[in-house]
Amino acid sequence: MGLFDRFRRVVKSNLNEMISKAENPEKMLNQLIIDMNEQLMEAKKSVASAIADEKKLERQMNEHLFQGQDWEKKAVLALRAGKEDLAKEALIRKQEMDNLASQYKGQWEAQHASVEKLKQALRQLQQKIEEAQRKKNLLVARAKRADAQKKIQQTIGSISQTSAFDAFDRMAAKVEKIEAEVEALQEIEGTTSTDDLESRFKALESSNVTADLLLEDLKKKLQDETS
Repeated sequence: MGLFDRFRRVVKSNLNEMISKAENPEKMLNQLIIDMNEQLMEAKKSVASAIADEKKLERQMNEHLFQGQDWEKKAVLALRAGKEDLAKEALIRKQEMDNLASQYKGQWEAQHASVEKLKQALRQLQQKIEEAQRKKNLLVARAKRADAQKKIQQTIGSISQTSAFDAFDRMAAKVEKIEAEVEALQEIEGTTSTDDLESRFKALESSNVTADLLLEDLKKKLQDETS
């Protein structure tokens, strides 16, 4: 099972390196999936090699069993021919083949059990990688949302630290002051215009009264002369 321990160490090492570099989460996750698949391919090659060794042991076991059966047939043939010594030699060879076949069988059974464990671990590993691939997009979306929230908080903090809102209030007060000054000037100009108009009418009225008085005086003077 050292194969999969090595897989975990490699992936963990790559992950720690990417995190330490503080790379973009999406890029980091994509690269991590790539690394997982590459390590998975290496694991598959190792499992395939173990399976090949298992099949080789099985072939050698079957080959020695077949040879043992063949020597047994030869012993029967020699016995029927009345050659007991030859039959004994054949039976000894059969026993040797059976012993070797038994040894290969033990090795094959151990290798078969190991291969089955490797296959199961490989299936679990592949399922985890497939699950990681399915979760990747969700993690990327969460990372982007978290980054956006972080930027908003940083912006709010930056505005607060520079007293931008205070400056905005001061500017609003200044605008209100300017508007009040403009209204005051308009009011003053309106009052001045009214005063000028009233004085013109008063002058006109005064002029008319003076003319009437002069006319009456002239009329009176002429009457006095004619009388």
